Amino acid sequence: MNWTDDRVELLKKLWGDGLSASQIAAELGGISRNSVIGKVHRLGLSGRTKSPSAAAPRQRKPRSHGALMRIGRMSIRGNTALAPLHSYEPELEPEPEPEATENIIPIVQRCTILELTESKCHWPIGDPSSSDFFFCGGKAIEGLPYCGYHSRIAYQPAADRRRDRRLVRG
Repeated sequence: MNWTDDRVELLKKLWGDGLSASQIAAELGGISRNSVIGKVHRLGLSGRTKSPSAAAPRQRKPRSHGALMRIGRMSIRGNTALAPLHSYEPELEPEPEPEATENIIPIVQRCTILELTESKCHWPIGDPSSSDFFFCGGKAIEGLPYCGYHSRIAYQPAADRRRDRRLVRG
């Protein structure tokens, strides 16, 4: 399609009147919207000012909080190829409170780092720089480094950890 002088003048007039590129293309016939846009840019026609209705921001509809409820999904981050398929919840007899564990762990069960094996609990007790530091040494749950009691401390559900953190900050 060739741009004749008459068509260019009509393009300028329609552009000045505020018609869209699609409307101008339909009016001229035989050309696409992109042809009109390209010619407008080559001619250096000024951008049109926005109408007052387009310049004013639209009012948002008030949101009713009862109508929509977002339900959070569990998010999994990172490589999940080696993620456990199930959670460990051993059914063991109740164990003592955390404050009392140091006194309850039998001396024969306690072990040093050199005595640790896969079948012993790796839970550290005390200050590593002190001479009375030791590991629990109890029977570890298969596939985990800790005994039942220390596993419940180490592997708390995320919701419980968040709740406990809020209580501490509160």
